[in-house]
Amino acid sequence: MIGVLTLTRADGYQLSTDPGRLDLDLVHHWLSTDAYWALGRDRATVERAFAGSVGFGVYRPGDGGQVAVARVVTDGATFAWLCDVYVDRAERGHGLGSWLAAAARDHLATLGVRRILLATVDAHGVYAKLGFGPIVADRYLELDQREKAPVSHLTGKEQNPDSPLTVEA
Repeated sequence: MIGVLTLTRADGYQLSTDPGRLDLDLVHHWLSTDAYWALGRDRATVERAFAGSVGFGVYRPGDGGQVAVARVVTDGATFAWLCDVYVDRAERGHGLGSWLAAAARDHLATLGVRRILLATVDAHGVYAKLGFGPIVADRYLELDQREKAPVSHLTGKEQNPDSPLTVEA
């Protein structure tokens, strides 16, 4: 569906959609401990989310260590959801987040994707510079089930976190 994209900035930072380069242990750490939208997210969920998405990684010049990530959920033709955009705290202030989001936007445009959604609490200005704006509220609906009891991946039923998991034969 979407080929591997690799870009290099003049200062040596590299962006890649090669899934083999993503450090999912590091991504899980960032998201589960420092990203307000994913605090406490378990490793298996991060892995499944990236397996079903296009992951964009940004890598430091020299040692190639990962310094940023974004995830795009897309059909590769008409629609995309840009999410899990995170830049390591030590690397912020160098325009990496803007570069990452712009690269995702531009790459999706080459595929014909013309609608990209994202959600943010605190980075409206960053995304506005890239052409993003508020949605028309009465056109979009949401089904948010995050507050419901978790569903066990073993049974497919809601699981009370205070009771032991039982599996029926």
